[in-house]
Amino acid sequence: MPWEVRSLSGSRSDLSIRLVRQALAKRKTVFAITGGVALLAALLPIAALADDQTAGQAAGVAADTVWVIAAACLVMFMQAGFAMLEVGFSRMKNVGTVVAKVVTNLSVSSIAYWAVGFGFAFGAGGLFAVIGGSGFFPTFSPGSTMDLPAISFSTVPAAAKWFFEFVFCAVSLAIVWGTMLERTKFIVYILFGIPFAAFIYPLISHQLFGGGFLMATLGSQDFAGSTVVHLTGATAGLAGLLLLGPRIGKYEKGRPNAIPGHNMPLAQLGVLILWFGWFGFNPGSTLNATNLHFADVVVVTNLAAAAGAVAALATIYLVTKTMDVGMVGNGAIAALVAITAPSGYVEPWAAVVIGAVAGVIVVIGVLALDKVLDDPVGALPAHGLAGIWGTLSCGLFTVPALAKFNGVGEGGLFYTGSFHQLGAQAIAVTASFVTVFVLSYGLFWIIKKTVGLRVSAREEMDGLDISEHGMWGYPESFMPVPGGIYRPADTPTVNPHRLSEPGSSPAHPEVARA
Repeated sequence: MPWEVRSLSGSRSDLSIRLVRQALAKRKTVFAITGGVALLAALLPIAALADDQTAGQAAGVAADTVWVIAAACLVMFMQAGFAMLEVGFSRMKNVGTVVAKVVTNLSVSSIAYWAVGFGFAFGAGGLFAVIGGSGFFPTFSPGSTMDLPAISFSTVPAAAKWFFEFVFCAVSLAIVWGTMLERTKFIVYILFGIPFAAFIYPLISHQLFGGGFLMATLGSQDFAGSTVVHLTGATAGLAGLLLLGPRIGKYEKGRPNAIPGHNMPLAQLGVLILWFGWFGFNPGSTLNATNLHFADVVVVTNLAAAAGAVAALATIYLVTKTMDVGMVGNGAIAALVAITAPSGYVEPWAAVVIGAVAGVIVVIGVLALDKVLDDPVGALPAHGLAGIWGTLSCGLFTVPALAKFNGVGEGGLFYTGSFHQLGAQAIAVTASFVTVFVLSYGLFWIIKKTVGLRVSAREEMDGLDISEHGMWGYPESFMPVPGGIYRPADTPTVNPHRLSEPGSSPAHPEVARA
């Protein structure tokens, strides 16, 4: 009996131990499960946050890319503005050649800039910070960024960056021809346009946009291109104009004669299109939308244009007692050119000052230059003089915080009391002008000595539409048209297709040297 009791007691003890162990095991399992659930619950928000951050970054890149492409499209639409402006300031016999020139230049510059221009402007490596050395004939893949050090701050794909920078190049090339309207051979647009887009423009672009010496070492500021785009185009136009000479009848007995354009409403439509396109030109130069700086740039751009138009209107009235419509448009354009360089660096009040000064400059410039240079649309003062003023204005009005934000240069004289930034701007203007003028003059000289720059006197008097393209831009104004009853009073009797044949045109003293 005692043994049975002890045996039973031992069995109960063993059972209790097993039960305790089982209970402990269950608790461990419960604890393990509970701990795992707790850990999972803790990790899930972290994983979700990481996913949210990745999705947010992707959305940001997408938004930036859409903005850059949209801005580039606005800038490309400026070609229509240049076309309407030049058509309006041209005579009826030369309007067709203007639009043909715009489309052709946009096409040839697109191919040249894709082939080598973009690489020279923004490629890594290169020659002593003078010009880029990689990225030629780029083959863009979805989302590719390429090695573009100066614009690597923007995460948009390289293809978007290329398109945006290309349309800037096309604008600069369009500016060249405003000084040379109504007497230039059409082939000149192609022969000059290709090397301009491939090398001349990219050389200056690299210096002030692409991390070259003027930008990276000297700290010269040009946010969207007062010098890179506008002064470059105007300087090349000046070089061509000096070799080309004036239009027939512009200067007689030592005095300039007005040669009015045929359609001022079209010219002002061109101004409005350019004004509209500038909201892609300057704000788009942020190359992103997510930091919202582009909105500030929109405001200063518009204020400057408005101030320029008003100032030009007031100035021309004080001088001539007339409210010249063309001068109002030139005032707006000059102000837009001037605000292009400082648009990312200045406050609204400064934009009004910069624009107003540009409006005064363009009126005085047009009146003064017209005495010696035949510039039909006023491109030299509107893009050249205003471009110089806009670039220099950075040295006066740049806000130190915005210089730091953009990572180029320092504050202007009115904020820092230092002339350092103004000096850097002056060096940039001088270096760019000399470089572009020498290269462009040399290229135009070669073209002049080979194929010639200028049409014959007979072709110029009959109009480039018929002599270069075989048909007028306004046919019913010059010839009977089947189905119409209007008969022009003076229809040329010479076969249009023979007007450009060698020896068919008499010599003219004003064009003999061109």
